[in-house]
Amino acid sequence: MGIEEQALEVKKAQVFLGALGLEKRNRALDAIARGIRLREDDIIAANKRDLIAAESENIAPPVLKRLKFDTGKIDEVCKGIESLIRLSDPVGRTILARELDTDLELYQVSCPIGVIGMIFESRPDALVQIATLCLKSGNGVILKGGSEALHTNRILSEIIRDASVNAGIPDGWIQLAETRQEVSLMLDMEDKIDLLIPRGSNSFVKYIMKNTTIPVLGHADGICHLFVDKDADVSMAVDLTEDSKTQYVAVCNALETLLVDSSIASDFLPLMKEKLESKNVELRGCEITRKFIDIKPAVEEDWSTEYLDYILSVKVVDSLDDAISHINKYGSGHTDSIVTGNGESAERFMNLVDSADTFWNCSTRFSDGFRYGLGAEVGVSTNKIHARGPVGLEGLVIYKWRLKGNGHKVADDSVGNSTFTHRIIEKEYKRSL
Repeated sequence: MGIEEQALEVKKAQVFLGALGLEKRNRALDAIARGIRLREDDIIAANKRDLIAAESENIAPPVLKRLKFDTGKIDEVCKGIESLIRLSDPVGRTILARELDTDLELYQVSCPIGVIGMIFESRPDALVQIATLCLKSGNGVILKGGSEALHTNRILSEIIRDASVNAGIPDGWIQLAETRQEVSLMLDMEDKIDLLIPRGSNSFVKYIMKNTTIPVLGHADGICHLFVDKDADVSMAVDLTEDSKTQYVAVCNALETLLVDSSIASDFLPLMKEKLESKNVELRGCEITRKFIDIKPAVEEDWSTEYLDYILSVKVVDSLDDAISHINKYGSGHTDSIVTGNGESAERFMNLVDSADTFWNCSTRFSDGFRYGLGAEVGVSTNKIHARGPVGLEGLVIYKWRLKGNGHKVADDSVGNSTFTHRIIEKEYKRSL
């Protein structure tokens, strides 16, 4: 089946999937989790084939780390599905109810977006998260994962499809694309795909955005900052720098640039250097930073680089406002955090930094759909559209207007036989399914 036929299958199935009740969708999610656990050995065997092939092609270590899908990852994604089941239904939620006239009621009700085209990096766990989020939110999905994860993606999509269909979900709602040519064809399917979500390199995401008329949700870079304010607790700042940078380096919410107020630099920087170098982090600093600690010099390019590796650029700034200016100039609008004991400084930082996620006294690594209680995520959006930051269930629904009347005619209003009340009513729209 070609990609166009696959897209038509998804579009056809999604209409009915979007109308299914929560119980049926949750039952299918439970079946998927059980199916993945039952076929753990088969999944790991398929993943080993991908890992061997990737190693023979000298794939970069960060990619290999994301590609690995072992027992721990399988347990993690299954727990994610179980958590997703417990979340409330994002579909059919009454956002607004208004009486327009006697017996004429208007409802703004959440509904699925439709068909999602998901193009993502070599992370098999992302396939499971994306597919199950789409199912819970009533969306059909076309998945195109990295070629490095070909065999893992195939078996996972097969398990998800079979388990969900056996649980009563319309067949065809999930499809797997495998070639770059299919991605190019997807970009021209504005009549079949309602939203594209690309996850990958900066150049790849920008290419998608420039070469399609389909709405695109996502982010190109994750250039995240931690600012150590003059009123920071030094010990806390060291710990948060370590966690933000080293807890998992190959992800978009990992720390890439550390900013330090000049008045605290002499106390903080030597302790930070000792801690991070013990974790094999290469430090690159501005000229002022290197007066306090002996590290490699940073160049202009470092301030706008997403390393996804054990590398951290460090810059000393003169004030909170200088830190904010630096972040708004070089950041990617993803996640930025301040360490400070001053509440006013924290509020100023969070108000003026133009990012999807702004934090106070916590690691940048908290920027995550699962940690937010969103049921994992399909990605992180730095766009200023209907969804921003980690995009979970709420970011995969839109809304429609439903009007219930009793023979009401616009002609009656035009001759003065009707009077609009426009009164907000405390009423939920009741779905029949």
